[in-house]
Amino acid sequence: MENLLQTETLIIELLVVASLVAIVAQRIKLPYTVALVLVGFALTLFGSTRFDLTKDLILAIFLPPLLFEAAFHVDFQALRRSLKTILLLAIVGVLISAFIVGGLVSSFTTLSFVGALLFGTLIVATDPVAVTALFSSLGAPKQLSTIVEGESLFNDGAAIVLFNIVLGVALTGEFSLATGLLEFAWVSLGGIGIGLGLGWLAAQLIARVDNYLIETTITAALAFGAYLVGEEIHVSGVLAVVAAGILNGNFGTRGMSASTKIVLFNFWEYVAFLANSLIFLLIGLEVEFSLLSQHFMAILIGFAAVMVARVIVIYGLGHFLNTLGIDEGLSLPYQHVLTWGGLRGAVSLALALGLPFSLGETREMILAMTFGVVLIMLLAQATTMEWLLKRLGLVGRPNLEVEYELQRGKLLTARAARRQLEEMHDRGELSAKTWETLQDEVSTAEQTAYQELQELVQTHSDLEALELESTRRELLFTRRAELSKLRRTGLLEEEAFDQLAEKYDRALHELSNPEP
Repeated sequence: MENLLQTETLIIELLVVASLVAIVAQRIKLPYTVALVLVGFALTLFGSTRFDLTKDLILAIFLPPLLFEAAFHVDFQALRRSLKTILLLAIVGVLISAFIVGGLVSSFTTLSFVGALLFGTLIVATDPVAVTALFSSLGAPKQLSTIVEGESLFNDGAAIVLFNIVLGVALTGEFSLATGLLEFAWVSLGGIGIGLGLGWLAAQLIARVDNYLIETTITAALAFGAYLVGEEIHVSGVLAVVAAGILNGNFGTRGMSASTKIVLFNFWEYVAFLANSLIFLLIGLEVEFSLLSQHFMAILIGFAAVMVARVIVIYGLGHFLNTLGIDEGLSLPYQHVLTWGGLRGAVSLALALGLPFSLGETREMILAMTFGVVLIMLLAQATTMEWLLKRLGLVGRPNLEVEYELQRGKLLTARAARRQLEEMHDRGELSAKTWETLQDEVSTAEQTAYQELQELVQTHSDLEALELESTRRELLFTRRAELSKLRRTGLLEEEAFDQLAEKYDRALHELSNPEP
């Protein structure tokens, strides 16, 4: 009982610290995850707060909700457009990076090639939490965000599978290329298959339930259950969570009411915030200064090797994609961001912490290098990413466009409120007095919003093109939504639906990504 109370007290303390750090980080414009690590490190240096961060704690408790939340919000259409690029970076890129890092580290440190390759496989898993949060706040291009998030989601699973294969070689001294490739394919595809199956079952349950508490609970069970089932049958639990999240986020929410979607999105946003807060704070608490100082040169070599591998992979595969015209290609500014934004984090640390003690000094050195590289990347790269995005011209829109969208948003929401009020009145749900009072309020709000929007457009003639584009996009969304409705009601055959859906999706994509 006493141990339970101590653990509970420590968790409460960590939550309070995380909240205070979030407030301060927001004020001083410092990436939240960086601030958490620094505070955790400071608490370790000047206090006695300790918390055993283990591989199982990260992979089984913290990682599933983080992966599920990110996958849940992935736009399937955007993902599909960049899927070849993402898979090339997440699979081929992981393999190339791991061997480049392994070769360089083994050449310039005391680690054997197998030990260096072990470090290479665990350090290639990207964790761009700080970067994607910055993308969202600065309004970075959607395609860039999709590629960064997609690569991270899929290369986590690929890196873990590759790490386990190399770990087996390190422990047994035996390796078969055919067996390794077969295991890689089985574990990866098996994990995706499990995730899709469980995600589909969850979507079917959600479609038959109209209760936001139950629907939210189903998604929570899916996030953790997909990982556990995948690991239990020896396939990738990480990829199972990713596949389940993407499927459920894009297809499982179709039958949900608007209020349920709001509750569900808010729930997962909070869970991801909580998991990120705790994990990065615990990373700071876990850092041992003596261990970092002892292996300082090895850490610098490891960081340099990771950056060299990242440069070769991103620019090399980027050139390959652009030459062959695969997907939409990778522009040079995108390549710069992907190179500098390939931060490492929770997965790399989890794998390092899970190394068996039988590896002796190799384990200690890999652990120190992993912590050191993660810290350098957080402190050097995460803090300068905003400058790079602005330097490349990938963020920020004219204030006039922002003002136009604000006024347009007011008008559209006011009209939606009026339609809802009229529907409630037609169903007999309102008294005469309430109807008269609220009718005047929503009508006034709609008229005011309409007048403000018209005045803005008339004052700035260059907004007419933006208004035309926005209206076209809205009409395309309406046609696309009606198309799905016709298919569900059986009024449109599958073949006709596919052709028309492809047409509208292509038109929407061209509107969102005009040719330069």
